[in-house]
Order: sequence, then C-alpha cells, then structure tokens
Amino acid sequence: MSKNFPRRHLFWILPIAVVAIGSIALGARMMAPPPSDLDLALSKSTDHGLYIAELEADQSPVPVGKLHTWTVKISTPDGKPAQTAAIGIDGGMPQHGHGLPTRPEVTTDLGGGAHLIEGMKFNMDGWWTLTVSIDGSAGSDTATFNLVL
Repeated sequence: MSKNFPRRHLFWILPIAVVAIGSIALGARMMAPPPSDLDLALSKSTDHGLYIAELEADQSPVPVGKLHTWTVKISTPDGKPAQTAAIGIDGGMPQHGHGLPTRPEVTTDLGGGAHLIEGMKFNMDGWWTLTVSIDGSAGSDTATFNLVL
C-alpha cells in the first residue's frame, strides 16, 4: 500500500461502503413498483380455510393521510356469519419495511358477522398489506389483503 493510504483506513472505509451500498439497494426496492401479480381481492378464504374474510373501506378511493374506517365481515366457509371471540387488524408496506402509522382497532360488532374497524390511516401511496386475525369458534386463522394506493 502507498504511504498516502494506510491500511488502518480500510477499517472505517469498508463499513461506510457496505452501508452506502445497502442504502442504495433499499432505496431502489422502496421505489420499485409493486409486484404485477398481486391478488387485490378484498374477500378471501383465511390461510387455513376456517373463515371467509371480507374488507370494505368507508371511502372510495381509499384516502391517504386521513383517518377513516373499514368494515370487516367474517363468515364460515358456507357463508354464515362466524361466531368470533376476537378480531385484530395489522398491516404495513412490505417494500418499505414499516407498519401502519396508526393502531387500528375493531371497535363495534355491527351484526351479521360484520365489525367496524376504526383508526385506519395510510400515510403514503404505494403497496400496503392488511392482515386480519380471527379467533372464533372454528379456531384461529388469518387473511392478508393487498392494497395499492
């Protein structure tokens, strides 16, 4: 090595280079469009087939940057309202690696297997996922939905 570039500099240059390359890769992933083959259905069977979950926003198009509500309807595979003990909602942006900016909650049983979700907010356009967790008489199961705003 030349006298102008001592080996000890490698100990701090190498980590900086790794962080820089990782940041560029993450930025490229975040700016990429969502996968073209996303299932955008808002009604689907849960992962283990115990329930059918259906989501519906209270506004169309779904707002960005504003609190709003959704309805989740849970039914049995034969279409009857499901008896549920608890329903949870979570989500995030898979390409960005972060969750929802709020903590939405199922607040009201609307009858007929329908429940009100309050406190939903999306803070930017892009690909979001919403996961509904169900604990009911048939057991525990989940369904994940894709949204592109």
